[in-house]
Amino acid sequence: MSNEHPVTVSVARTILPGYTRQANAWAHAGQELAREWPGYLGSGWVRNGAGSNEWHMLYRFADAGALQAWEDSEERRWWIDSARDMMETTRVERHTGIEGWFSRPGDVSVVVPETVAPPRWKQAISIFLPFFPLSLLANFLLHPVTQHWPLVLAVLLNIVILTPLMTYIFLPITTRLLQPWLQKPPRKRRIQAKGTAR
Repeated sequence: MSNEHPVTVSVARTILPGYTRQANAWAHAGQELAREWPGYLGSGWVRNGAGSNEWHMLYRFADAGALQAWEDSEERRWWIDSARDMMETTRVERHTGIEGWFSRPGDVSVVVPETVAPPRWKQAISIFLPFFPLSLLANFLLHPVTQHWPLVLAVLLNIVILTPLMTYIFLPITTRLLQPWLQKPPRKRRIQAKGTAR
């Protein structure tokens, strides 16, 4: 993709049930943040219908470098993280030139996934699954050594041992095994049923 042409990013997002008003406020906040960013040319979003939870968001920058600076910024990272519990990203497309604002076959030059954190309850489960048996094993093995220690020192030793094991070995393994479940989008049928009832 040339750095000299305007770049439009098209993002499809599924809004979780009950979050339509918050998503509207979130989208407006993103526009306000991006508006002051160098190279920003505009943004907007549309929905498939009044009761639809499928949103299509567009934002446009003067060139690939300006877009990259915005996407790497702390402001955008904070903005994306603030929506992790109310929506999931299903598709991201990048277009160059004025045709990026339109939907014609052949316009897409790059298709990339956007990293969106899974819901916090899924994160909690993925941490609990390795942490509970590992903690149980550590307590069992260390108890003969630490049974007469002050509680704070016994707990400290456990944490010192378990933290690197969880961070570098067990959590990466668990998240890799649970990847399909962690990144699974919400069930569309349930979302539409609740969305039309509102």
